[in-house]
Order: sequence, then C-alpha cells, then structure tokens
Amino acid sequence: MWQAISLLVGGLGLFLLGMAMMTDGLKLAAGPALHNILSQATRTRWQALGSGALVTAMVQSSTAVGVAAIGFVNAGLLGLAPALWVVFGANVGTTLNTWIVAMVGLKFKIEALALPLVGLGALMRLGGEHRRRGALGTALAGFGLLFMGIGLLQQAFVGLADHISLPQGNDALSVLAQLGIGLMMTVLMQSSAAALTITLAAAQSGMIGPQGAAAVVIGANIGSAVTTALAGIGATPNARRTAAAHVIFNLVTGTVALLLLPWLMGALNRVRQMLGMSADPATELALFHTIFNLLGVLLMWPLADSLTRWLLQRFRAREEDEAKPRFLDDNVLAVPTLALDALEREVTRFGQLCVRMARAALGGATPIALASDQTVVAQLDAAVEAFAERLSRSAMTPAGSARLAELLRTQRYYETCARQAAAATPLHLPASANADWAANHQAFVDATLALLTAHDEPRPAATALDAQTMEQHYQSLKAGVLAAAAAGTLPLADMEALLGRYSALRRAVQQAIKARLRLHEQGPT
Repeated sequence: MWQAISLLVGGLGLFLLGMAMMTDGLKLAAGPALHNILSQATRTRWQALGSGALVTAMVQSSTAVGVAAIGFVNAGLLGLAPALWVVFGANVGTTLNTWIVAMVGLKFKIEALALPLVGLGALMRLGGEHRRRGALGTALAGFGLLFMGIGLLQQAFVGLADHISLPQGNDALSVLAQLGIGLMMTVLMQSSAAALTITLAAAQSGMIGPQGAAAVVIGANIGSAVTTALAGIGATPNARRTAAAHVIFNLVTGTVALLLLPWLMGALNRVRQMLGMSADPATELALFHTIFNLLGVLLMWPLADSLTRWLLQRFRAREEDEAKPRFLDDNVLAVPTLALDALEREVTRFGQLCVRMARAALGGATPIALASDQTVVAQLDAAVEAFAERLSRSAMTPAGSARLAELLRTQRYYETCARQAAAATPLHLPASANADWAANHQAFVDATLALLTAHDEPRPAATALDAQTMEQHYQSLKAGVLAAAAAGTLPLADMEALLGRYSALRRAVQQAIKARLRLHEQGPT
C-alpha cells in the first residue's frame, strides 16, 4: 500500500509539474496569437465563446485565458460582456485536456514516448532560451512529464483499489461526499485539471462508479470557482467582476447538473452509443465533462445581459479612489503582452492626472488646492513602479523589454510634470504688472492651454503638440519680468520666485508633451 501511495504522490507531482511547464511554454509560444484572437474575434457572443474555447485549447489553461480576458478588459480593449463569454468558452475549451487524458493518457502505454519528449523538449529549451523554440521545448517537456505522471497515477490506483473505498452510492449523502472530494482536491491542489485526471484514473481502475465520478467532476468545477474567487480578492474592479461571473457560472452549472445527475447519466449513455464510443469509464467522464460545460453555456445564454448589468453595479468603490490602479492586476503578469497593455493604460491615466495638475496650476491654484492631487500622483506612481518591477522579472521578449523601458520613461516624464506643476503654484500676475507684461502672460497661458488640450485628445496631430509658440511667449514673458525688476517695479526676491514658477510650468508642459509623443508613437491608447 505504501508503494501505491508513493506512486500516487509522485505521479501527482509529475502531472502538476508537467501541466505547469506545458502551460507556461504554450503561453509564451502562442502569446501573439492569443493576443490577436482575443482582441479581434470577440465582436459577438459566438465569436467570444469560440475564442475562449480555441485559445484555451491552444494554451491548455482556462486560468491563463481568464487572466487574458481580465487583462483586455482592464486595458480597455474588451468590454465586460464579451469577456464573460470568453471565460465561459474557456470552460468549454478546458474539456480538451480531459479528452487527451481519457483517449491517450489512460489507454496507451506512452511512458516509452514520454521520456523522449522530455529529452527533446529540454534540448529545444537549452538551444532556444528566450525564443519561441525554447518556449515550445518547455511545452513539449511538460507534455512528456504530464503523461509520465498519468502513468504513475494509473499504477497507484490499481494498487490502492483493494485498500481504499470511495463513496459508491447514489443517495444524497454519498453524492454530497463525492462532490466534496472533487471540491477539496481542486482547492488543495489549485488545479481542476489535476483533480479531473485523478478522478478519471480512479474511475478507470474501478475505485468509483461512473455516476459517483461525475459528482466528483461537478465538485472539481465548483472548486475551480473557489480558486477564481480567491484570485479576485484585492484585484481591480473588472477583475473582480470577471471572477464573480466565473464563480456564478460554475455554481449555477454545478447545481443544475447535480439536480439532474441521474437523468444526465442516462442521456449520456445514449449519446455515447449514438457516437459509437467505447463504454470505458474514462470516455464516459470526458463526455460528461463536455456536456456539463455546454449545459452551463446554455443556462447562461439568456441570463448573460442581466448578469453583465448586475456586475457593472458592483465593485465600484475601488474605481472611485484615484490613488489605486484601475488597470494593473497581478493576475495579468503571467502574460507579459497583456501586462504591458495594462501598464500602458495605467500610465496614460497617470498622465491625465498630472496634466490636470498642470492645468490647475495654470489657472492659479494654490499649493493647498493641489495637495490632494499630489498625494494621488505619488501613490499611483509607486503602484506603477512596483507593478513594472514585478513585470521585469517575467520572461519577456526583447521587444517586450524595450516597450517596458519606453513606458517607464514616459512615466518619469509625467511624474516630473506633476512635480513641476506643484512647484509652479501659486501663479498669478502681481499688482505692479503693466499692460505688456499682462499681454505676454495671457499669451503664454493661452499657448500652454492649447498644448494641454491637444495632449488630452485621443489622436493629437504632431503639429498640435509643437511647443515652439509656448517657448516664444515664455521668452517674451521672461524678458518682461526681468525688465520690471531692472526698473525697480518688482522686488528681486519676487522676480526670482515668479521666474521660478513660470519656468516650472513651462517644464511641466514640456514633460507632458514628451510623454504624449512617446505614447502617440506606440499607437492609440
């Protein structure tokens, strides 16, 4: 028995390690494809549903696709409604892993093939690190480890069949016990795929009947909702909304499937016979897992619009606090492309706050009036830097690293803009100002306002961001202030303070324009 337990623990470890490596490798290799599919093929429900299923089948991780959907929502590239259908589609796409285990992993002696896959994958990784070939090598090695783990799990359950008895009955108490087993396995291992693989292996070895195993599958799906809920704690509002939708989908689907379980199993047998499939337990469970998730899609189809409206009314408090990021979420760090999209969106919002400070300073705001904005900018700047630091530790392509550097440079421009705007307060004409001085001051203000207005446009023309006119008026204004001081109408101390404020405001606008031009070069935000 101890040998069987050892095989069980080792097999589970190999499976989880292989699944993690395969998912990481596929995410890196298919990153651009994932990005394109989710950003372009989500215009309708059917497209979003199909995209979620397709991308999940490509990267073998519904969690990664859910994170990607959240990242697109946070980046403003995907609405909440299509994001929900991407998540629902991911639940359907994850059934492919169940079919792979049932049709290949449990029916063929593939251990002899698994070891060469691990070796070949390792060689590809060593020869192509930080490139697509290396990512594919990681996925291939993970694929081999995954099947080695499945082989060990099969051996373990054969050895445990005579020593361990799982709940076999169809009464309410037994079904609840089976449900609890699936839920606890998923929560403890943080992987519904591992829980489903163990269930399939146990059913194939005869440790549990088909209907009992189906109840365990339902419990595993509900358990994945628990892990999603945990991931949503402390996340951005859109992340919490998407996580809540996933939880609701799994709970509603699980409850209905549990109530209809005996009838579903009967219908399942008829479908299996119609399709000419074998009667082995693993195939039955793979078919049940697929029908179970398709049932969830059918249940949510008429409810999706109402659910979206309800979710949009929830989790609003975080958005109202400007000092907290609206687009940054650690869940998207697993996909660097999406993390960079989220970072660009947050830097853009940060820039808008800094330009608001410059505009307030131009209007004569006092230091006290800008104090709250300074606090918001300082806290948000720290949050952006912390997120960028965590992102820099991820495996990124050279293009991704270059983009991160550009965004950090843009962030620094905006931070300098805010600091200089605060230094420019209070900005107002002294009572001794003559007509020429007042005219130069107004011309400088008008030119500066024009630049700040152009900054806030979605796609400003390059000519609108030309600071040459502002510079000319600044030089005229500076000459007038110096002349007033030379004529004795302006004390030298006041001259120094006033020139410092004009210079600070000029530098604030220059920094904002530099930042906006860099964002403009990277594309519309």
